[in-house]
Amino acid sequence: MAKNILLILGHPSENSFCNALLDAYRNGAESAGAHCQTLYVSQLNFDVNLADGYKTGEAMQLEKDLVASQQLIRWADHVVMAYPNWWGFMPAVTKGFIDRIFLPGFAFKHHSGKIFPDKLLTGKSMRLLVTMDTPKWWFYLIYRASQYQILKNIVFGYVGFNPIRFSTFGFIRKSTDKLRKLWLSKVQQLGKQLK
Repeated sequence: MAKNILLILGHPSENSFCNALLDAYRNGAESAGAHCQTLYVSQLNFDVNLADGYKTGEAMQLEKDLVASQQLIRWADHVVMAYPNWWGFMPAVTKGFIDRIFLPGFAFKHHSGKIFPDKLLTGKSMRLLVTMDTPKWWFYLIYRASQYQILKNIVFGYVGFNPIRFSTFGFIRKSTDKLRKLWLSKVQQLGKQLK
């Protein structure tokens, strides 16, 4: 059975290497028979601020673009998100997108007397494609890939995604055309392997 793959561009610009990475993944995945949909966070109309968090007992009313985004996540077997690492994390619009859609009742469900919630997005896997102007070795050795631990254990793993894999591309500012072509080729191969 063909996999449903949701590609999410978390870079505010569609004219970015992140978008090229998603295109390469899509080309590989579609050649392997997958069904792909692409979601551009920058094109969505929504308030990035989760006002008051959950303390009012009810989440903010979801804009229609966020409702459609949740439907795409439900549809997907595998989610691929590409974003740049800016100041140690993803762009604000992408973080706001996660804050607004990974809500109780959609992504997780708490029960009285239980410490951990039900994970409502189990059965789905994820690949994150992350670009950065930090040398890759520095990101892993000095920063210890801390944002990956947060995303794996506190964000996407918390709601059920498994496995969650990361591909790191850095540093972008000093990359050559030859190196970028090599990166794109590797990502296309990941798409062919549907992982």
